[in-house]
Amino acid sequence: MTVTVERGGRVTGKQDRSFHPRRARDSYALFLLPGALAFLAVVIVPFLMNTGVSLTDWQGVGSPEWAGLANYRELLDDAEFWESFRHSLFMVVAMAVLPTAVGLVLAAALFDYVGKHFGSRTAAVLRACFYLPQVLPIAVAGIVWSWILAPDDGSLNELLRAVGLGSWRQDWLGDPDLALYSVMGVMVWVQLGFPLVVFMAGLQRVDPQLYEAAELDGAGWWRRFAHITLPQIRPEISVVLTWCTIAALKVFGAVYVLTKGGPGGATNVPSYFSFATFFEKTQVGYGAAISTVLTVIILALSLVGLRLQTRAQDAEEGLRT
Repeated sequence: MTVTVERGGRVTGKQDRSFHPRRARDSYALFLLPGALAFLAVVIVPFLMNTGVSLTDWQGVGSPEWAGLANYRELLDDAEFWESFRHSLFMVVAMAVLPTAVGLVLAAALFDYVGKHFGSRTAAVLRACFYLPQVLPIAVAGIVWSWILAPDDGSLNELLRAVGLGSWRQDWLGDPDLALYSVMGVMVWVQLGFPLVVFMAGLQRVDPQLYEAAELDGAGWWRRFAHITLPQIRPEISVVLTWCTIAALKVFGAVYVLTKGGPGGATNVPSYFSFATFFEKTQVGYGAAISTVLTVIILALSLVGLRLQTRAQDAEEGLRT
């Protein structure tokens, strides 16, 4: 497209710089370049190096010896490796399933009941209280909970004794039958705030007229929760479940601070198993193989979660149109 401009009695042509989609995409790519380079340096290159180490027999010093897939074949017959993954399933329950379910109910209660009857400021304060464990460093939270769950003078055992339930006192982190469930309880406390905040943010976009119409029709709180809240924030539920499941599979700090995988491997998880194999047993190649398998599993679950979320969004948009 051209425009004419008179300059000193002459008419000259000038090309109009109209919008070009390809040029716009190229400009967007420049903004993505720093992040892509950082991702390459921090994630891709270390992962490839770790995968290379997993194909060797190496003690961390000297020259590594090529072992091929020997470490991965050994993993298939390693009962401790499979037991650590079984413990990860418990962590998924503690960090994804329970926080999501409880967070849904609490978010709906704070938004639909507390906010209406006690004010939005009260709901915001309670939301911040639930989110506080997410702000605390996991090392600090772990140390505090190790004091609470201490067998001799821990706060929990002292509380049980004070209310006349001294027979219920336990070695919460030292008993192989209780240690995993104790760690799970701590992780529910740590993880609960994240789903709560996400769900409350999602509820902000729900049309209040839906709740008002349901309330006028005589629907109780639970019916409004089941028929309005859950369907409306389905995308947030999918995001929370995917994110929390990934966090559960790679949990390390809480196990390291509270139990170090004990007692007797009762709380061992793949990330700590890899760490202990790598640094304590100095079986570097074998530890790298464990972390490689864990990374591939997490990546696969992430892709599946994203795919399911995309399908759900496409189906929802199709229903709207």
